[in-house]
Amino acid sequence: MSFVTRTIMVVAAALVTAAALITVGPASADTEEPRHTIVERMGDIEIREYGTRLAADVVVTGDEEDARNNGFRLLADYIFGNNSKKSDIAMTAPVATQSARSEKIDMTAPVATARGPGNTWRVRFFMPSKYTLETLPKPNNPAVQIVEVPGETMAVLRFSNSRSAERIVEKTNELVRALEKTRWMAAGEPVTWLYDPPWTLPFFRRNEVAIPVRQR
Repeated sequence: MSFVTRTIMVVAAALVTAAALITVGPASADTEEPRHTIVERMGDIEIREYGTRLAADVVVTGDEEDARNNGFRLLADYIFGNNSKKSDIAMTAPVATQSARSEKIDMTAPVATARGPGNTWRVRFFMPSKYTLETLPKPNNPAVQIVEVPGETMAVLRFSNSRSAERIVEKTNELVRALEKTRWMAAGEPVTWLYDPPWTLPFFRRNEVAIPVRQR
């Protein structure tokens, strides 16, 4: 392969990636989110009840921000046509990121623990509600897995501006401390939900940290 041909291929790949990111765009009023019911509001915290939903998962290694970006690219590749039906799948919000080093599974399923070596993260796109396991296009990339997420009750804290790893730790600790004074207690591992692309102006961003909870 000539140098010119290789250069053209690299530029074309970059343009495709850029187009995909622009297509995703910021979360808007017509971007579907997982259906939920707000059970209780406590200041800045919401207790939400989520039903069963489908998601595309990928596990990646690295620091949280790099893992989030790499996972996003793999999942975007799937929803933009690298699947069994070669069809686009509508983007939903949020994008979820969670440590995969030790994940507790809902007790209605067989008890299981998923452990990843080193600094391992699970990045997740929720699928549009119109799909079932039977109708959802299958990923061509074996790194992308389709999972059924069981219904759960989540304590959620929303914030804007920075979503750096340090900021997420700060907000997660804030949520944990706030729950200590309520009738709710943590029942699983924290997760980060991001609703907007990186170029969104910081004060317009919708970021959330969430923790599965149960009543004391």
